[in-house]
Amino acid sequence: MIITNTETVPGKRLTEHYGLVQGSTIRAKHLGRDLMAGMKNLVGGELKGYTELLQESRDEALRRMVKQAEELGANAVVNVRFSTSSVAAGAAEILCYGTAVRLEEGAESSTPPPLPKHEEY
Repeated sequence: MIITNTETVPGKRLTEHYGLVQGSTIRAKHLGRDLMAGMKNLVGGELKGYTELLQESRDEALRRMVKQAEELGANAVVNVRFSTSSVAAGAAEILCYGTAVRLEEGAESSTPPPLPKHEEY
């Protein structure tokens, strides 16, 4: 699975467009990490417990997005982005989203394939 934050992949041609895919997770702060972060705030420096928590959250959101893309038959996700938002005191959502596509070997296409038809909501 190719994952990229660009619209195209050099040497690949976009042949199918499956639409938006996303993965998310909501994580809460850990009391132990919170206490250590409070101490670190006094002396300064990286809050490694929070760094690890956010990295684990990004990895989980990315895995969920890739799973959704694979279920659609995609072999790549382009225009990948991450977003973070606070959902409650001490809890944050990490969202990873992009466009699921099928890429094949060949020159890049200058015009994207048509969007799939969706039912009206």
